[in-house]
Amino acid sequence: MRGINKLSKRQIESAGPGRHSDGGGLYLYVVGESKRWVWRYWKGPRVGGRLTELGLGSAAVVSPSSARAMAAKMREAVAGGRDPRDVRMVAAKAPTFGEIADQYIETMRPAWKGKKHADQWVMTMAEYAKPLRSKPVNQIGTVDVLAVLRPIWTRIPETAGRVRGRIELVLDAAAAAGHRSGDNPARWRGKLKHLLPPRQKLTRGHMAAMDYKEVAGFIARLRGLESSSARCLEWLILTAARSGEAIGCRWDEIDRQARVWTVPAIRMKGGREHRVPLPDRCFEILAELEAVRTTAPFVFPGGKRGRPLTDMALTMCLRGLRPGLTVHGFRSSFRDWAGDCTSVPREIVEAALAHIVGDKAEQAYRRGDALERRRQLMEAWAVYCEPQAGNVVRLRG
Repeated sequence: MRGINKLSKRQIESAGPGRHSDGGGLYLYVVGESKRWVWRYWKGPRVGGRLTELGLGSAAVVSPSSARAMAAKMREAVAGGRDPRDVRMVAAKAPTFGEIADQYIETMRPAWKGKKHADQWVMTMAEYAKPLRSKPVNQIGTVDVLAVLRPIWTRIPETAGRVRGRIELVLDAAAAAGHRSGDNPARWRGKLKHLLPPRQKLTRGHMAAMDYKEVAGFIARLRGLESSSARCLEWLILTAARSGEAIGCRWDEIDRQARVWTVPAIRMKGGREHRVPLPDRCFEILAELEAVRTTAPFVFPGGKRGRPLTDMALTMCLRGLRPGLTVHGFRSSFRDWAGDCTSVPREIVEAALAHIVGDKAEQAYRRGDALERRRQLMEAWAVYCEPQAGNVVRLRG
């Protein structure tokens, strides 16, 4: 018979009123519906000493593995002539969830692709995980995690899924730093999967996009606006870039001699550097912005000093001219134009969109980015987008 860790998971869950020994001085006390861990030891010599009890916390918060680890440290303390209460005091001084979350965000921030991702982390940890922030990280259990997730699980399922995953990462970081032990109460598989209903997957439609036949007229209206967001939106259209790539564009990414904008891998969705051939109109935009250039490194400066535009600035600019569309939809406009009005091979068009084409073997052999072939495509697109230009530009592959 085992001397320690005697209680199985089923025995702990089904334990009735009374005192249940787990061995090594650790007991599970059950009173009514309440269960708590207690460690018992002799204080002083066996003869003349007294049996002393130290509470280790509620079984709803402290996992069996955490209670056992604490009991083992207390046994070591007694064997070494130290006061086991010091062990409990150290455990009780574990950092809060909020402190670990903030530390995790600052540690990981340089590895994340942009400020937007970090801001989302800050928001979810401050707003949705607020009930956990002041709680010692070693006292967070399944009940606490469920209290955060249940109110939002079916109401905003996609956000709830992100919150759960981020809580799991923070608790994993706490365990790695030695602040907690045992199972992660935010884990989905084998844990919350049995306590929460499966999240409904969103049915995503296509991003609302402008018909490419209307783009030239829209750009004419953009040029009537004197704002950094209008210039950035036109740049985005002409380069078929994503919003994050465009608003983060820096002056040192522009090679004027080669007429190329190089977007670093850290700002690309696919994590690979992307070279964009620039048409003449992009250099006109650069000249216009250079006339009012500040010390900020960004081509499209935002309202805050030293910061670029935000996604919302582009959205509001578009909304003011054409409500109901999305900024990302202009990539679809470009894709439809390339398919309808040119004979350029699909892989060249996809490369212009920074899409990865083919399986891993094909990608390994195809290391070039077809820059010059893409240059012809992007110049033809710029001509098509020029106000008053014809609506059809035939381009052979």
